Amino acid sequence: MRHLLIPLLFLPAAALAEGCPVAPDHRAEVDALISEAQVAPTEMAGREVGNRMWLLWTDAPDEPAQSLLDEGMQKLRGADYLGALDDLNRLIEYCPDYAEGYNQRAFAYYLMQRFAPALEDLDRAIDLSPNHVAALSGRALTLMGLGRTDEAARALARALELNPWLSERSLAAPGGPLAPKGKDI
Repeated sequence: MRHLLIPLLFLPAAALAEGCPVAPDHRAEVDALISEAQVAPTEMAGREVGNRMWLLWTDAPDEPAQSLLDEGMQKLRGADYLGALDDLNRLIEYCPDYAEGYNQRAFAYYLMQRFAPALEDLDRAIDLSPNHVAALSGRALTLMGLGRTDEAARALARALELNPWLSERSLAAPGGPLAPKGKDI
């Protein structure tokens, strides 16, 4: 039994050493869901479409990457931000072209109020996945944290163009901190 445990301990490292495969290409599916969200008749329908987007974004390139992502996200839910950063750093090191690794690490930094590194990761996630609605809305929140309200308003407007049902839409509603500026009389 002891001999069986030893190879299992090294399996993740061995798998990581082989290199990350290309992430699944879900662009067409995400674009179709964005179109669906834009015409969703209710908030509930719009949120359901958003949930389906999450399933695509969190579809990691392989099992070791999926495990790191899942563990990091679980630690985020449990407020273990340093543990999450460890997992997500390993994910990004292993899969440097996987957008969700950067998006989730940005979320960890955001929760720690480390807005500058969060913004860098969000920009990388958006470079890799330009229609990543969650990264775009996260970018808006991060820019707010940095006090860059005008840029935050533009980032949120872009996210809301793609999915008008985001919960962050209240920030752009009349009276909200990112509401469009009115014209002076």
